[in-house]
Amino acid sequence: MKKKLVVLAFILFAATMYFVFYHKDKTLEYIPENADVVVLVDVKNLTRQYISSLAMHPAQWFDGKSNKKNTISILKSGVKIPDFFQVFHLKNTRYSQWYSIVELTDKQQFLRYLKQEQFISKGKEVFQKDQMYIKINGEKCILSTSDLNSNTGIFQFSGKKPYHAGSFLDGSSGSISFISGRQIRNFSIDLLSDAIEIKNKPDVKDFSRVISKLQQNKFFLEAELDKENIRKFTSFFNKNFADSSQVSHFRTAATLKQVNDTIITYGYDDNFNETEKKTVQKIIQPDYVIALQSSNSEKTQLYFQNEKWMNARNQLTAIPFQPNIMTRTEAGFEIKSTGRPLSLSPSLKENFIFIRNNALLSSSFNSLTAAEKKIISGLDYIFYGNNDQYYYLSLKFKKKELPLILRW
Repeated sequence: MKKKLVVLAFILFAATMYFVFYHKDKTLEYIPENADVVVLVDVKNLTRQYISSLAMHPAQWFDGKSNKKNTISILKSGVKIPDFFQVFHLKNTRYSQWYSIVELTDKQQFLRYLKQEQFISKGKEVFQKDQMYIKINGEKCILSTSDLNSNTGIFQFSGKKPYHAGSFLDGSSGSISFISGRQIRNFSIDLLSDAIEIKNKPDVKDFSRVISKLQQNKFFLEAELDKENIRKFTSFFNKNFADSSQVSHFRTAATLKQVNDTIITYGYDDNFNETEKKTVQKIIQPDYVIALQSSNSEKTQLYFQNEKWMNARNQLTAIPFQPNIMTRTEAGFEIKSTGRPLSLSPSLKENFIFIRNNALLSSSFNSLTAAEKKIISGLDYIFYGNNDQYYYLSLKFKKKELPLILRW
């Protein structure tokens, strides 16, 4: 009899563990038809990862428990925690506009949670904190990075079969997917101990050799892109740049420095005499060098002039930083800032963008919250790499005792 009870208890425990940590509703009913980019987070996958990491760091079991005793956690905020957290972008909207829809289980508790988190009521059940907007719509809640007091009927839903999570991710912690008609291009998101990796194929090329060389150069920014990558990145701003400018290869390197900037203002004294006041402020300024390889240098220069990106003093005014000098080279053009001269490292013959964290950069982001500044300060570098049809992005954080999932 005791053995049967033990077996029954084990079966019940195993079933409970399966439904709590593994069983998922993969129907994505809150992604509209007019979404063109979808970000999914596998909540149960991350939950298992969190518990596993927590089990390996017992010192964190009771850390900060007394300080959070009277606060409402997200788990008890009145929001139904979905199996897949769904964030989406809509066609023909700004790149900064993102949305998510979640269900409410207790509206009054959710209102208490918003008050605790210092959201401000904007009327019509819309709340705002910094750049985050929340609108309560019956038993649902709309989250957005844009004002929701305007028409929220921009979401196009129909009676068609909703999206399925299996179309977007398979086994990873999350995904970012680009939708074009019936085609969906998926990039997996994996949360590692000290990095977040995004890639479109599991067997993506190993870029560790490239990253190792870039770390030795000590530049804040370094990049090298072929024409296809130039086309991809410039399409966000100018769809015809790569073809119209004839630029076929791009390389750059930059460092950061803090300089004193003098601001002169004028006023009048009590006798109506004009007075001059000088104010000195510290600003962050880059030193940089850019090499553009062109298939037709004459057409490239004419394109820059027609776009009013190049003035009569051979300065590329499209760069909104300190003055520079643009000179013709055998392969195309070289643009150098007028500050401390920089020289490019030897070409790695790869497609990459490498951005190293810099204390000067993070200190200049005054609009960021304390939590956002903490995340940015923990970054080591950001690396983008492309090889043919393989794409890879890594947000590498500084090594610490705790894994990323326990740091934030």
